[in-house]
Amino acid sequence: MKPIIKISFWWLTVFIGLYLPGCAADTIYRTKDAQGSITYSDIPAPDAKPLNLSPTPHRAQHQVVKVLDGDTVMLKGGERVRLLGVNAPEVKSRYRDGEPGSIAAKEWLQKKLQGRKVYLEYDRQKQDHYNRLLAHLYLPNGEHLNLMLVEKGLAVVNLLPPNLRHADAMIRAQQRAERQKSGIWSLTDYRTRPLMQISQKSRGWQRFLGTPMSLKRNKRYSQLILNNKVDIRIDNNNLALFPALETYLHKPLEIRGWVSHRNDHYSILIHHPSALILR
Repeated sequence: MKPIIKISFWWLTVFIGLYLPGCAADTIYRTKDAQGSITYSDIPAPDAKPLNLSPTPHRAQHQVVKVLDGDTVMLKGGERVRLLGVNAPEVKSRYRDGEPGSIAAKEWLQKKLQGRKVYLEYDRQKQDHYNRLLAHLYLPNGEHLNLMLVEKGLAVVNLLPPNLRHADAMIRAQQRAERQKSGIWSLTDYRTRPLMQISQKSRGWQRFLGTPMSLKRNKRYSQLILNNKVDIRIDNNNLALFPALETYLHKPLEIRGWVSHRNDHYSILIHHPSALILR
């Protein structure tokens, strides 16, 4: 058996190129012990994580030149990247007020990223309708920044099918952040609120408590009806991700998302079951 080799992050690339000349980067494994010591080896020890960072059709290396907010960066060349699976509070602009927690998320990402090369890992869709790249971001040392933003409570999980890579890991990271009251989970602005508090002033990502009383369907959406003014909408194309919607009826739910309204009617569009939590 080959010996385990301990090596610093900075020397990882040298290690791969010089000491393992016949070994591709995706055969190197990263292990962290209870004391926080990091070990790299070509032997997969228990709980080791492979560093699968070499360029592939789904992964590419780029240089970040600017962090725009907690979930959006700009690359050398001007392309913008929206981090997949997460939503950080909106920063202040001439169009909107800043949301609580937005500065903390942006500053953390700046410290991690600005002026550095990163790996972009793509999912099913490479761009959104704003022509931004959609990606998971990794540092050369293997740190998954999307996941770390969630685990530190700097962003919330926002899963949009069909881009569901790392969904389970992201959900578990958010559960840990909630239990530890990290970041936004300690802020009163993001506490759960009763459904009766929905209004036209309900902006940004929200958490509401309500009980679906009935179910309606049309060609595009299925609707869980909370009362005569509020419903939850689910695109029928995403229904396979959810349990039978009847299982939500007459049960208290925490509903996470953005409120839209038309006249006096309010609706919360839900893309993934992680945004509906039985309480």
